[in-house]
Amino acid sequence: MELAPAGESGRSSSADDPGAGTTTAEPAVPPRAAGGALWALGIGWAASRTLLLLTVTGVLRLAGEVSTDVWVIYHGWYGVLQTGTFPLDDVTWQYPPGAALVILLPGLLPWSYLVSFWVICGVVDALTVALLMRAGGRRGRSFSGAWVWVVGVPLLGPMIYNRYDILVTALAVAGLLAVLRRPAIGGLLLGLGGIIKVWPLLALIGTPSGRRTRRSWTSAAATAGSLGFLLAAGMNGAFEFLKFQKERGIEVESLGAMPLHFARMAGAWTGEVKMNYGSNEMLGPWVDVISKVMVAGTLGGFAWLLFWRLTLKHRTAATTYDAALSALLIFTVTSRVISPQYMVWLVGAAAVCLTVRATGQRPVAVLILLATPLTLLEFPLLFVQVTGSHTWGVIVLGLRNLLLLAAAVLSCVRLWRSTRVPTAAIVPVALPATVVDAPAGTGYPVRPGIAYEQDLLDGIDRRTAGAER
Repeated sequence: MELAPAGESGRSSSADDPGAGTTTAEPAVPPRAAGGALWALGIGWAASRTLLLLTVTGVLRLAGEVSTDVWVIYHGWYGVLQTGTFPLDDVTWQYPPGAALVILLPGLLPWSYLVSFWVICGVVDALTVALLMRAGGRRGRSFSGAWVWVVGVPLLGPMIYNRYDILVTALAVAGLLAVLRRPAIGGLLLGLGGIIKVWPLLALIGTPSGRRTRRSWTSAAATAGSLGFLLAAGMNGAFEFLKFQKERGIEVESLGAMPLHFARMAGAWTGEVKMNYGSNEMLGPWVDVISKVMVAGTLGGFAWLLFWRLTLKHRTAATTYDAALSALLIFTVTSRVISPQYMVWLVGAAAVCLTVRATGQRPVAVLILLATPLTLLEFPLLFVQVTGSHTWGVIVLGLRNLLLLAAAVLSCVRLWRSTRVPTAAIVPVALPATVVDAPAGTGYPVRPGIAYEQDLLDGIDRRTAGAER
C-alpha cells in the first residue's frame, strides 16, 4: 500500500477508505475562522442571489428573453405529462423519462408555474451552497468549493433559474459529497440525477474500487433502472427521446461548430443556421463529418478514462471528485451541443473538487469560472451575432470554447499525474517513537506506527482513537 509523500498532507493512497494509512492529520478549521468564513459565504450568497433574482424577474433587464423555456416549453410539457404521456410529437423533448418529475414538480406549489419554478431553483441553490459549506468545514477540507458555487452560478445570468439543470446539478453535488461516506445514498442520488439527465452517472468513474464502487454503482443502477421502468410502465413514450437525440446536428455554440463559423465568415461554407430539434444548429456541408468526429472524441475520451481507472497507481484525497470533473469536461467539449446551462454542471463539479485541499483541479476551476461570464456574454447578449457568425459573437464564443478545451486537457493531465506518484517518492510519516502502555491483557509494549490521518473525505470523527490507545 502506497502512502502520500511527506509534506503533502491531505494525500493518501487510500484516502477514500477510512482507516487507511496516510500522512499526519491536518487540523480542522478553527471555530472562529470557520464562523467568519461561513458568515462571508452567507452574505455573498444572499447578495449575489438578490442581484440574480432582480435579473430573473425582469427588474433589471438583460438583452434577450430567457424565461421562454419555462413558461412556454416546460409549461407546455407539463400539460401533456399530466395526461399520462410524454410529449411524443415534440422533437424538443430530448430528455430521459425522469425529467418528467422535474417538469411536474412546480405544479405542486400554489403559485404560477413560472414563479413556482423560480422558487424551486432558489431553494435548490441554497441547499447546494449549504452542502458545500458543510463539507468545507471538515478536517482536510476547504470553503473554496462553496465560493466557486457562490461566484459561478450568478455569472451565468438569469438563464440559470430558467433551466432545470441547476436541480440536476444539485443532485450530482449531493451524490458526490455522499458517495464516499455513504456509497448507497450517493449512488441513489447520482442514479436519480442520471434518469433525469444522464450526465451525473459520470461522477461514478472515480469511486474507489471495492465496497464503495460495488455499493454506489449498484445503487445508481437500481435507482435509474427502477425509476425508468416505473415511468415507462405508467406513461406512454418514455424512451422516445432517444430517437430525437440521435438525429441532432451541430449546435451553434458547440466546439464542433467553430470550424463552420470560421468558414462561414470567410464565405467558404454554404450551409445555414436553423432552429432544429429545439436549438439553433448548423445545417449543411461538413456537418455529418464533424458530428462523427465529435462522437469519436467522446468515445476516445471515455476509453482513456477507463484506461486511467484500470491503471491508476495512487489515490489522493480528491481523486473521486477530480475524476468526476474530468469525465464531465470530456463529455461537454466533445458533445455536439454545448447549451449555456451546461456550464452549471461544470461549476458544480469544480465546487465539489475544491472542497478538498488535496485537489489538483484548482487551475481547472479557474478556467471554468473564466468561461462562465463569456457564456453569459454569448447568450443572451450576443446570441444574434453568434447565430449569424459575426465577428464579435464568434470571438467571444471561441474564447469560451477554448477555455473549456484547455480546462478539459488540463484536468485530464492533472488527474493522471496525481495518480501516478512513483513509489520511490513515498515517504511514510511516523509518530514519535515513544513507548506507551500495552493494551490490557497483553504483555507486549506498543510502539505507534504510521500516523493515521483523521479521514479527509468521510468526515468520520474518531473521538475514541485516544481512548483506544
